[in-house]
Amino acid sequence: MKFAVLVFPGSNCDIDCYKAVEDTIGQPVDYVWHTATDLSAYDGILVPGGFSYGDYLRCGAISRFAPVMNEVAKAAEEGKFILGICNGFQILTEAGLLPGTLLRNTSLKFRCHDTVLRVENNTNPFTSEYAAGEEIVIPIAHGEGNYYCDDATLEQLKKNNQIIFTYVNNPNGSLEDIAGISNERGNVVGMMPHPERAVDSLFGSEDGKKMFTSILKAWRDRHESASVR
Repeated sequence: MKFAVLVFPGSNCDIDCYKAVEDTIGQPVDYVWHTATDLSAYDGILVPGGFSYGDYLRCGAISRFAPVMNEVAKAAEEGKFILGICNGFQILTEAGLLPGTLLRNTSLKFRCHDTVLRVENNTNPFTSEYAAGEEIVIPIAHGEGNYYCDDATLEQLKKNNQIIFTYVNNPNGSLEDIAGISNERGNVVGMMPHPERAVDSLFGSEDGKKMFTSILKAWRDRHESASVR
């Protein structure tokens, strides 16, 4: 399985994502610049955290128009696996690949610490290695992580089981304690916490490992199924 880690001006978690793929699941991974116009060689795409374009205008609002995002949209349509983390989540909502938006934390402060998440959906390709309801420790680092959507969208998220993670102790005022969601198809996931920073006990938690092993398993299962046909 080959991964692309997108890099925007101001990205600062691209190396973390790269190393998480390389060290956790040992798969090929490349950095891909925001001007790229072809992602066809990749099976998984990671949109990392940071402060793309300095968070000017609005978090992710400028990155949403980068040439590579046209290719991300194509990859999503093709069913490829896409994970947006922190600023990457914000970019995916700005691009319309995930519903809702991310607002300023209700405290109006940047929050940077470990947080406990509950796995709400373990049938998603990114979470199959977790148990339903499992509580995991994943760090956060954001000032605009307050997830919001309208009532109709929230109803759809619940109906389609698109709420992937919730906070056990909400750090930012996020609606219904939402920490991560997927698109309706389940192949695009966005989350504010950083699983790539929780892949080794030296970091204080290795609970993020299962996200990477889950996606590799999903990709292998898909390809084995296709080969049988």
